[in-house]
Amino acid sequence: MRPSLLNPLFASAASLPGVGPKTGKHLDRLLGENGREARVLDLLFHLPYATIDRRNRPKIADAPIGAVVTLDVTVVEHRPPGPRSKAPHKVLVEDETGDILLIFFLANPQWIEKSLPVGARRWVSGKLELWEGHRQMVHPDRVLDAEGLAKMAPIEPVYALTEGLFPKILAKAIAAALPRIPALPEWRDENQPLLRGQPSFVEALRAIHQPEDPASVGPEAPARLRLAYDELLAGQLALGLTRARMRRAAGRASIGDGRIVEKILAALPFSPTASQRKALVEIKADLAGENRMLRLLQGDVGSGKTLVALLAMASCVEAGRQAALMAPTEILTRQHYQSLLAFARESGLRFALLTGREKGAERARILEGLASGAVDVAVGTHALFQESVAFHDLGLAVIDEQHRFGVHQRLALGDKGLAADILVMTATPIPRSLALTYFGDMDISTLTEKPAGRQPIETRALPLERMDELVARLMRAVEAGARAFWVCPLVEESEALDVAAAQDRFAHLREIFGDRVGLVHGKMKGREKDEAMAAFAAGATRILVATTVIEVGVDVPEATIMVIEHAERFGLAQLHQLRGRVGRGAGKSSCLLLYKAPLGETAKARIEIMRETEDGFRIAEEDLRLRGEGDVLGARQSGLPGFRLADLSAHGSLLTLARDDARRIVAENPRLEGPRGEALRLLLNLFERGEAIRLLRGG
Repeated sequence: MRPSLLNPLFASAASLPGVGPKTGKHLDRLLGENGREARVLDLLFHLPYATIDRRNRPKIADAPIGAVVTLDVTVVEHRPPGPRSKAPHKVLVEDETGDILLIFFLANPQWIEKSLPVGARRWVSGKLELWEGHRQMVHPDRVLDAEGLAKMAPIEPVYALTEGLFPKILAKAIAAALPRIPALPEWRDENQPLLRGQPSFVEALRAIHQPEDPASVGPEAPARLRLAYDELLAGQLALGLTRARMRRAAGRASIGDGRIVEKILAALPFSPTASQRKALVEIKADLAGENRMLRLLQGDVGSGKTLVALLAMASCVEAGRQAALMAPTEILTRQHYQSLLAFARESGLRFALLTGREKGAERARILEGLASGAVDVAVGTHALFQESVAFHDLGLAVIDEQHRFGVHQRLALGDKGLAADILVMTATPIPRSLALTYFGDMDISTLTEKPAGRQPIETRALPLERMDELVARLMRAVEAGARAFWVCPLVEESEALDVAAAQDRFAHLREIFGDRVGLVHGKMKGREKDEAMAAFAAGATRILVATTVIEVGVDVPEATIMVIEHAERFGLAQLHQLRGRVGRGAGKSSCLLLYKAPLGETAKARIEIMRETEDGFRIAEEDLRLRGEGDVLGARQSGLPGFRLADLSAHGSLLTLARDDARRIVAENPRLEGPRGEALRLLLNLFERGEAIRLLRGG
């Protein structure tokens, strides 16, 4: 239960005075998530990204052109447009040093005349411009009398908006939200030298929404540092408590004798890389230890994570226990299953595949095998952590593409076994700051090399206008025996987004290449997807038109061409993942990025980086710089916490402080007791990390 002290912050934003149903809907669109309406807290955490300084109040003759100024003027005359004219309404105003024209396009003439009566003294605030040698101000931001001037904020915060929501309306809603902040106890370590002299949490929120100078909203401002630190501390403390809970559930040593691992290694046509061997040593040490393993295995596309996972699972089976591998999509799950069978053909390991597709007697047989111990290794989708699935003795849970699952889901699979060890894998190389943020509760092993024989991939960019040229080149390549992926961003044509749908591109290419073209997308039935993938893998089809269902894990070594249509709509990490579907065999591979011109600056930067490097870790750092941490790991889609107050590119040093503080707290006060413990519980609830508090109750 959330403490009642915080209830006012979790009330609907529409309940605030002056915020009606219409504004409430705009706020929901701007700040609500996953169908949830905007709350008071969402308004308070919607920080300004800039300010407008209205303190500059010169005489007209001294006012700088191109700057925002606030002028004390007298209204001289109105110059309304003629009947049915589309010309603007002009108002001449002056002071003792000169005059300017106020320009209003398509404005209400009654409002203009009421706001600016001839002969009246007014203060107008806005950007001063020069037009045909005369000073003018187009649509002044403010037209005020003496009373209005007294109420005007000298430094005005600027916020991100949504269609239909005006700056004044949002500012009014935030002003109504500020008094709802309750008095909160201090949860910060007062002895932290870098944090001394910072405002309290409540003072910081007020200072950033009511700035005294433009620097007050910058990332280095004391108020912003305070808020960023609190958000980072909440995240690190939640991860620390999760880890402590898993550690407290004392591990069981799984010490293998090497007999199965040696059979797998002996049958491999290559030797594992140095980093694969190092990762395996780290994992086996964890498995053999008394503490429960919680480890992240990260590596670039094609670095060989599946083999490391298999050897770890084999080691666990040697110790008389079971293992499970969970993946986020059915295609990837079946791909893993086939890869594991190929690697472990001589090992004697007994595998089972469990997805939503296995039904009836087949499903009952698999469940019986898991419960009796007749199955050594289960490979499946999220179907693995349904209540009906029980293991005889699950010793190791391997979770692939961890960022697609929430923390509670990985705990749910781990809880299928008595103190089961957990290994999570990702092919999305994660910048160090993000690894700490999202996986701070884990030890990390990194695969740095690519397996021997991996080919470099030539990457080129082409505008969509040159599609015919690309198709002609593709025809020559296909005639020579090549296979190609063609990725489109959407399944169906969207009028809102000018992108080619996979079904339309499939029909177009089918007219040219005939039945050598296949199609796979997320809305197809599982068996249809499998058949399309199998036909492509066997060479029955030569071009596979696909959506991003092929982004991770799909392995067709014979495919040497990757075409990504509307590449400007993809993030860097996703482009890199897609490119990694080729270059897996002996043939020379290429990736063609088709884009719609003209490119925006960010899209141009992404494509340049793709052409420059295949280093996934460099690409991940650039992706963080270009997009922000929430998007890099798909946090917005997967339920992972994207930051609202902290900016990791500016506040990376605070993350280390927060992690150290969280570790101290968990070591010294693991149940969050006493005054500071109670304050920290408020912090966790405030940042919606209540899951960590529930773990405390669960022991």
